[in-house]
Amino acid sequence: MEWLSAENVVAVGTAVLGIVASGVMVWYERRVPRRKRIGYRVQMDNPIGDDVRSGRANRRLGLFDEDPGMVDATLVLLRIENDGSQGIDRDDYTGPEIHGLTAVFTDRTIRGVSVTQPTDADHLMDHFIPDRGFGYEGNTLRIPRVPLNRGDHFKLLVLLSGGDVGREIRLIGGIREGEVHPNRSATPDEKPPLFSRAARLISITLTLSVVTLAGIVIARDDNPPPIECASGSLAITGSTAFAPVAREVAKQYEKKCEGSDIKVDARGSEAGVGELAARGAQSKRSPSMIAFSDGPTAGESRDLEGNRVAVLAFTLVVNQGLDLGRGLSLTDVRRIYRGQITRWRQLDPHLPNLPVVLVSRNADSGTRQIFQRRVLGSWERAPSTSLDCLHKDDRTAPVMRCELDSTQEVLDKVAAIPGAIGYSELNFALGHKGLRRVPLGGAVASVQDIEYGRSDYPYRGVEYAYTYGHPPAGSLAAGFLAYLGQSVGETVIRSHGNLPCSAPAVLPLCDDDGGS
Repeated sequence: MEWLSAENVVAVGTAVLGIVASGVMVWYERRVPRRKRIGYRVQMDNPIGDDVRSGRANRRLGLFDEDPGMVDATLVLLRIENDGSQGIDRDDYTGPEIHGLTAVFTDRTIRGVSVTQPTDADHLMDHFIPDRGFGYEGNTLRIPRVPLNRGDHFKLLVLLSGGDVGREIRLIGGIREGEVHPNRSATPDEKPPLFSRAARLISITLTLSVVTLAGIVIARDDNPPPIECASGSLAITGSTAFAPVAREVAKQYEKKCEGSDIKVDARGSEAGVGELAARGAQSKRSPSMIAFSDGPTAGESRDLEGNRVAVLAFTLVVNQGLDLGRGLSLTDVRRIYRGQITRWRQLDPHLPNLPVVLVSRNADSGTRQIFQRRVLGSWERAPSTSLDCLHKDDRTAPVMRCELDSTQEVLDKVAAIPGAIGYSELNFALGHKGLRRVPLGGAVASVQDIEYGRSDYPYRGVEYAYTYGHPPAGSLAAGFLAYLGQSVGETVIRSHGNLPCSAPAVLPLCDDDGGS
């Protein structure tokens, strides 16, 4: 009989087992609610040097004989892990300080710290910087608010002095709807079991049933791809500042969704939006194209549909030879970009007597549009007087100003030309040599300060993803936008120093268009 086929028998058996397991899990959940948990354990607490006793009890001789500050030197390896059932975000840490957790080493003094063996080095290592609270003093180590997926961990190798091994080590801090707790000691790579024997048995049985059923279904070759996956080609254009995010998300999407081909060709926000509008008007339907724009497009057509995807922070940059101290006021910046300040010494007699060189983006740049709207309050009034930023084509002009096609070109020119000033998306400027970032109105560009309302830094804006009309359901454009708002897209956006609008805490900033 047809209903007694192998597929149906396995399906019915899996369903029955699933109902029973669900009942057990409901019972379990009622007694043991799901919690967010951070566990910590000391995997090593060893002396450094030879175990030789001198006339003073318990003093070790060896590596640090000539350094009186390193008496009783020890090394501690502290593992911190998400051993709960849910992921932990930066917002889940409940302490009032900028850092998330505090490690206290009783009766010992911290001499140095190294971060080692994080689960995801590229993602986690970015958080271990002083700007995010990472540091130590005395016997106290400040640990940043590190987001940890379930099962993620990192290790801290701590050099200490002044106390013997085995002294108490405590991790202090709070997790919303969860706890921070010590785990039992373990070998360096051992992980404690997350589930009981009964839970593991149920999971293994269900897994085997599902794998068997999946094998039968796959053999029939009729299972659909995931709902956000779509095949075909998609062109992404627009913002050069957001292009690295778009490329990384596109790479992840292509890896997950077979048959998808996504090309990123950043040409500037206005140029990209203009190309999208022209192609849509020509075909009278939604083309397979997304145009990213730093801020709302100035020439927005009623046929274009904009989706807010991220909050971006931008910064003014100057050549490394200019030390502007506490930065520039908005009034100073406006005078400079009107051409009223021609030499830096006019602002401060302590500055070098170098001519001001304005290195700007072209008119298609969303970075420039946000700069004009949020900082200058008008367009850049000084005219363009140079094609190469080195030779003034109009010698009567009070100041040299050039326009370039990309953020990278602006940063390279500013780093190479003494007295040059320009602007850039913050994350690009952070990794560029030969530059100084310029505070505005006493505020430093910081994504964290913007996210948590600690700064009214003005040079920021919302990144928009434009489509021509609403992309058809099941199209590659619709699937890519949905993927951008999911966990992978959010992680990529944050890893590039931006704030995802899909995060509930960031949504008010996106609705407010960056505070404009």
